[in-house]
Amino acid sequence: MIKRIDITKKEQAERVLQVQLPSYKIEASLIGSSDIPPLFDTAYSLLYCGETFYGYWEAEALCGVISLKIESDELDIHRLVVHPDHFKKGIAQKLLSFIERQYPVPLIKVATASLNLPAIQLYQKNGFEKVREEKVLTGLSLSFFEKQHQCFFRGTF
Repeated sequence: MIKRIDITKKEQAERVLQVQLPSYKIEASLIGSSDIPPLFDTAYSLLYCGETFYGYWEAEALCGVISLKIESDELDIHRLVVHPDHFKKGIAQKLLSFIERQYPVPLIKVATASLNLPAIQLYQKNGFEKVREEKVLTGLSLSFFEKQHQCFFRGTF
């Protein structure tokens, strides 16, 4: 089940960290860099990040998390993580699809490490197109993706 997480409550922020940190540690090993900013998050930093969070729950266990911000008519996905114990269950896909249904905005944006092939494959499979790549730290590049939301039509009738 997917439901909103009140990230302004410390116990909820701590639960998110229990998913986020192990997930980003796996990404760090995939890309060969431990300089991923979310690895340095704390419950306190999540409390004040200004993002909207949703979680994928199995019974009482939080298995995956997606967070976003909306500015103007753009949805920016800030994090999409699944606890390693729940990899390969389609949870990231379910969270991504949920967000697309919940927020009918014209443009969805996301960035991920350029060497994070599982994330890149997920976004491309879902119609995201790579718009640029940017080196952010020595040995760390980000790939930026965008998707025109299907509920909006281009052109005139």
